[in-house]
Amino acid sequence: MGVMSGLGVELGTYILVGSIFILLLTGMPLAWVTGLVALVFTFGWFGGNALPLVTSRIFGFITEYSLVAIPMFILMAALLDRSGIAKDLFNGMRVLAGRLPGGVAVQTLIVSILMAAMSGVIGGEIVLLGILALPQMLRLGYDRNLSIGVVCAGGSLGTMMPPSIVLIIYGLVASVSIADLFVAAITPAFLLLACYVAYVLIMCLRDPKLGPPMSKEEMAKESLTSAFKSLIAPLFIVLVVLGSIYGGVASVTEAAALGVSSVLVFSIIRREFSVKMLQSSLVHTLETCGMIIWIGIAAAVLVGVYNLMGGNRFVSAAILGIDAPPVVIIMVMMLILLVLGMFLDWIGIALLTLPIFVPIIIQLGYDPIWFGILFAVNMQVSYLTPPFGPAAFYLKSVAPREISLKHIYVSLLPFIALQLFVLMILLFFPGIATWMV
Repeated sequence: MGVMSGLGVELGTYILVGSIFILLLTGMPLAWVTGLVALVFTFGWFGGNALPLVTSRIFGFITEYSLVAIPMFILMAALLDRSGIAKDLFNGMRVLAGRLPGGVAVQTLIVSILMAAMSGVIGGEIVLLGILALPQMLRLGYDRNLSIGVVCAGGSLGTMMPPSIVLIIYGLVASVSIADLFVAAITPAFLLLACYVAYVLIMCLRDPKLGPPMSKEEMAKESLTSAFKSLIAPLFIVLVVLGSIYGGVASVTEAAALGVSSVLVFSIIRREFSVKMLQSSLVHTLETCGMIIWIGIAAAVLVGVYNLMGGNRFVSAAILGIDAPPVVIIMVMMLILLVLGMFLDWIGIALLTLPIFVPIIIQLGYDPIWFGILFAVNMQVSYLTPPFGPAAFYLKSVAPREISLKHIYVSLLPFIALQLFVLMILLFFPGIATWMV
């Protein structure tokens, strides 16, 4: 045993968690922070003979077959961003927005969920909507806060809408069917979309100045024919990816490959494909996957050593020891995830907390599929909440200069409230998520 083993698991837990947060304040990437803490505790707690623990955890993580789907979905999203499919979809649907107050904002939300169903990747959606939708809404006289909120909240629907990478990671860590998670997520995703749309319509019908209806000149820019043409490629891609999974034709990994093939075929047909486009997409995929893999490796080692320290039993006993109904215990878990979501990346949160939380959920007699949907909604909240809400930084990178981070965060508050409202509904009415599974 190492020199740190005499500390006891309780004090060791406090030191471990405190070390992670202190090192994060230095600006070090999460992967390096987690990896460094993991190595210190591995050799400090178990001594020099603990090296096989590190190597076995790394090998177990990187050889997981389900991980293969992630680079495919990221590549599909990168190709979509660089092709004109999403841009044509947004422009073509202007005619469907009509003269309804708030119509362009509603259109943006509908385009958001279609884009989410095509790729399941979030950052690119927010950037793309920030380039396409935000300037148009501001030009039409839409309220700035409403426009910003719609772009960030709509762009974050990728955490919920299959093929969500959040759900893939959850299925991998919790050892549950990813296909079942995808089925369970559909109703909550559309419930969240309905709440966003209802909020926009109520606000704009009460005060049409918040979302002025489109003029006849704007309406004349697109015909019904071009609008329906713009839907062909996105709907076909969604059908190929989700249809093959739900129809039992392909696994999630195979469906991801089919999705990439579909986007490539459409980009060739539309004469948008080029070697430069493919190269740029592949580089983006490698960079993103590299981040995910390094965080995953570090978190896998940290969770492994913490469990051997007895940390999982300590946390489980502490949570189950709460003298309250099981639903209150779930709410405590949700609160922990919400707080962590303000400071950590969702990948790190998933890999650090789920190995401890999921066994507790099963022990309490709850469905881990249902908890996966709660986790996905919770991580969607984390995308918007300050101080490190990624959605705000994605939008800031393409927003007009006069829009500050403060403007963005203030604009997101009503949509964060809507996400928490949906989280509570799913918490108290689990059947909304599990009725199709």
